Amino acid sequence: MPTITYHRFVKFLQEEINLSQDCIAIAQRNVDHNLGLIPMVLWQYGLVTIEQLDKIYDWLETS
Repeated sequence: MPTITYHRFVKFLQEEINLSQDCIAIAQRNVDHNLGLIPMVLWQYGLVTIEQLDKIYDWLETS
């Protein structure tokens, strides 16, 4: 994920999904440099609902 897109993604997670930086950091630590896995890790840890996960994937698809 290019840096600009990544920063937009983090901004989306914070502003639209209402995730804290701590929640995002938890996911980042557990993806081992594969940033495409962040949405699934967020869901697996119970940090987002299935509806929010769907919204995240919709955002990723259109960005």
